[in-house]
Amino acid sequence: MPQSSSRREFLKTATLTGLGVWIGSRTFGAESPNERIRFACIGVGGKGDSDTADAARFGDVVAICDVDEDTLNKAARKYPMARKFTDYRKMLDEMEKSIDAVTVSIPDHQHAHAAARAMHMGKHCFCQKPLTHSIYEARHLGEIARDKKVATQMGNQGTASSGLRKSAALVKAGILGPVHEVHVWTDRPIWPQGVDRPEPAGVPSTLQWDLWLGPAPKRPYAKGYHPFAWRGWWDFGNGALGDMACHTANMPYMALDLSSPTSVVAETSGTNHDSYPKWSIIHFEFPATDKRPAVTMTWYDGGKRPPAELFEGKGPAESGSLLVGEKGKLYSPGDYGTDRVLRGGAQDTEVSFPESPGHFEEWVRAIKGGEPAMSNFPDYAGPLTETILLGNLAVWADGKKIEWDAKNMKATNAPEVDPIIRPKYRRGYSLR
Repeated sequence: MPQSSSRREFLKTATLTGLGVWIGSRTFGAESPNERIRFACIGVGGKGDSDTADAARFGDVVAICDVDEDTLNKAARKYPMARKFTDYRKMLDEMEKSIDAVTVSIPDHQHAHAAARAMHMGKHCFCQKPLTHSIYEARHLGEIARDKKVATQMGNQGTASSGLRKSAALVKAGILGPVHEVHVWTDRPIWPQGVDRPEPAGVPSTLQWDLWLGPAPKRPYAKGYHPFAWRGWWDFGNGALGDMACHTANMPYMALDLSSPTSVVAETSGTNHDSYPKWSIIHFEFPATDKRPAVTMTWYDGGKRPPAELFEGKGPAESGSLLVGEKGKLYSPGDYGTDRVLRGGAQDTEVSFPESPGHFEEWVRAIKGGEPAMSNFPDYAGPLTETILLGNLAVWADGKKIEWDAKNMKATNAPEVDPIIRPKYRRGYSLR
């Protein structure tokens, strides 16, 4: 089934208005489609390594930033013409007239700060998932992107796969009938959660710890934060849900427009509001729209799984999603929604959907004046991230049902979660 008419009209309008996109003193688009894009890459280790390599395939990496000097120097050997920085604020200030676009591949708590600063300068932005650390930040980045008319994309690469897009189109075409029930699960966390803080330790000589903390409250360095296990801590990451749901819930989100839930409640192993719980089961409720009935979505992590009877003895995999309709089921094993198994009478059929040139390529195409990337901030990545992060409000509340006013970003019955919706930051960091 084709994408909705509103999506088609958005892409048409965005493509037409994007043909004269100004980047600094240069114009990309129809007038100069082959001009080299100048990238600045914020975070160049781990996933940042591959994101920087993608940037280098499509342009020139002119600046690199990382708070770990070992990681920074390793990247500098690959990109010897790039200027080196340990503070992205300084990099953006000094390189403003020399860069066109940025990649942001750093811990969650700094995503919004780096992305907002770059977009306010008119720079195009690619940011890893989840888009932000808080719900307010996700909404705000979308607003900045729309206002500044910059090309954006979140790093949930499955969005570009034909397998995911066809599954979503099949559901929209009605092969499952009305869908009332969705289940999504993951094998995460694969780092410690539900634990006490590690003992303070000496900061490695190559690590700029205060810059690593960025907007988060000060705390002493300890082994277990950098470079990987930060995801398990409320101040820095978003737990298993934030790590994987922008991938694993992506296909159901696209298929059913799972934005703006009205309530969410969580069962957990218990939370100390410092480290995420060892496991959680989160129940989302979405109201009916003009295209589908009301839907519930249940998320499982930490070894929890959907009821076995839903799989008819043929699953589940360690991670995946399951859509249950009145005419059948669509089971997608794995993290990215690219594969599908139809059960209960549902039949595959020919449907149309927009093919992607490739995930990073979509963003580059948008920078050069083409249609927006599917997972752009205002229309897809931001709303998806808001839905996902709402689950963590329920985890924080630990058993209290959150009644959610999506328009106003308010938990109407739980003012105690306001600081999680819109956190405060250390001096020197803002979303200006």
